[in-house]
Amino acid sequence: MAPAPNPQAQIESGLASGLESTLQGGIEIIEVGREEMNAWKRGFTPQAEIWNGRLAMLGLSIGLGVLLLSRLVASLTAA
Repeated sequence: MAPAPNPQAQIESGLASGLESTLQGGIEIIEVGREEMNAWKRGFTPQAEIWNGRLAMLGLSIGLGVLLLSRLVASLTAA
C-alpha cells in the first residue's frame, strides 16, 4: 500500500517561483507577485478582473470629468 501524499509537499512543488502558499484555517492562500497580477490574461482570471476594475474606474472618471467640464463651460457661456 502506497503512503498517502503530503498535500503541503504537493503545494510547494507545484508553485512557480515568486509564489508563496500558506494554510490559514484550512483555506489555502497563494500570494503572487506584482508581475503576475499585472499580467494581461484573458478569460475569467483574477488578472482579468483586476484590469476590468481598473478600466471601469478609468471610464467612470473620464465620464464624470467630461460631464463636469461640459456643465462648467455651459454655465460660463450662459452668463
